Amino acid sequence: MNELESRPALLLLEDGSVFRGKAAGKIGTTTGEICFNTGMTGYQEIFTDPSYYGQLLVATNAHIGNYGTKKAETESGDIKIAGLICKNFTYQYSRQQADESIQEYFDGEGLVGISNVDTRAIVRHIRTKGAMNAIISSEILDVAELKKILAKVPPMEGLELASKVSTDKAYVYGSDNSGYRVAALDFGIKENILRCFLQRDCLVKVFPAKTSFEELKAWNPDGYFLSNGPGDPGAMDYAVETTKKILADEKPLFGICLGHQLLARAVDIPTYKMHHGHRGINHPVKNLITGHCEITSQNHGFGVSPDAIRANEEKVEITHLNLNDDTIEGIRIKGKPAFSVQYHPEASPGPHDARYLFDQFIELIKAHKGTPATA
Repeated sequence: MNELESRPALLLLEDGSVFRGKAAGKIGTTTGEICFNTGMTGYQEIFTDPSYYGQLLVATNAHIGNYGTKKAETESGDIKIAGLICKNFTYQYSRQQADESIQEYFDGEGLVGISNVDTRAIVRHIRTKGAMNAIISSEILDVAELKKILAKVPPMEGLELASKVSTDKAYVYGSDNSGYRVAALDFGIKENILRCFLQRDCLVKVFPAKTSFEELKAWNPDGYFLSNGPGDPGAMDYAVETTKKILADEKPLFGICLGHQLLARAVDIPTYKMHHGHRGINHPVKNLITGHCEITSQNHGFGVSPDAIRANEEKVEITHLNLNDDTIEGIRIKGKPAFSVQYHPEASPGPHDARYLFDQFIELIKAHKGTPATA
């Protein structure tokens, strides 16, 4: 038995709920907003998704670590979750292609976790009470002491986190001989989004979150992209102002997740904090334009106001709806070559049903450039 398997750990929620388990990963203490993901696979891609920055992740799948980890299967340069909460933390793995065990991976990344807890009970609690801050510790087991630490952690609402995970300097992804140039604002961009653009003959220049519109425009892109990312879109006025200028430039614009929320804010549609958010790889969404339904990958704790959109139908068209709760999953700006979706069409992990949205963006670019559209 690994010595960590017998070392106690504790999870304390903001409302005072306590869950006792075993240490996983690095011995230590970590805090963040607690959330859960219902995906059955793809845990390493989830851990490295920048949209999870500042959050403690509850994995609902019973086994985490059973196929090890592999350096090539990451969505960013390092782990972005603040901590892991799981049922079975598997030290030994069965996949020959893996580079190392999940324990070795967490040791290298310095991530604190807790295992051997009832994740079903925790998820039911979050679904009832809503998202809240929490603390994991395998070094401090005094609940009163942990409550003092947790009380100092700011709520997710009002936090600007995108600039903390954004690139420090601009870089290019793809070939100079590519047919299309896309300027991407990095609020926490995932690697597979870049791969999806690369597969469609795009050269992407990825810019830091707070890059001015003038610098984006100076690169002379064929279109603009607003990436996913963490934090509260309501705290990102700087990005909203940039998005307004992009819209005025009349070139194609595509937004994903946080980018969707920023596009909505740019046309005066407010955002709100969801009760417990959407995180998983099986969320059903209906495309209202085609009538088709798709299974989607999602990771967001904020949404755009459906009432405000429906009150501004002269500006905004709803293109996609969530079939579980009728939340807004996609919009198009009327009179502008601009659209966005709340979910993740690059889906890493997840289904490929929504990859057509990248093609839709390329078709907008072709139309703007006067290039014949694909039949």
